[in-house]
Amino acid sequence: MNKKKNKGKQISTFEREMQDAKFKAAFDKEYQEFALQELLSTMSQGDERSVRALAKAAELHPNAVQNLRSGKTTDIKLTSFLRIARAHGFSIELVKGDIHIPVAAKKKQTAIGLVKGIHARSF
Repeated sequence: MNKKKNKGKQISTFEREMQDAKFKAAFDKEYQEFALQELLSTMSQGDERSVRALAKAAELHPNAVQNLRSGKTTDIKLTSFLRIARAHGFSIELVKGDIHIPVAAKKKQTAIGLVKGIHARSF
């Protein structure tokens, strides 16, 4: 029995929906919000501090922390994110190939520079 091979690749429902620009834009926005919530949740695993205690450690207003935890706030300033990460004991680093740039929310940090792949930080 000779069967013809299907030369056209079948795509999934998701792939088909992602071809629609409006659907893709809405999906991307919602995914970013979801990813932020997952990241914040993962950072706080094992840390049972109250909203007030975390806010104090991160030097943020308790309402800001509560709104992030509840999902009411779906976007966050980088400085706030860095403060929350630091309060949970994390450090953040930008990586591109062999270049690693530490990112910090310390008040006294004034500049981070790279000179031919060598990191120079001034505090």
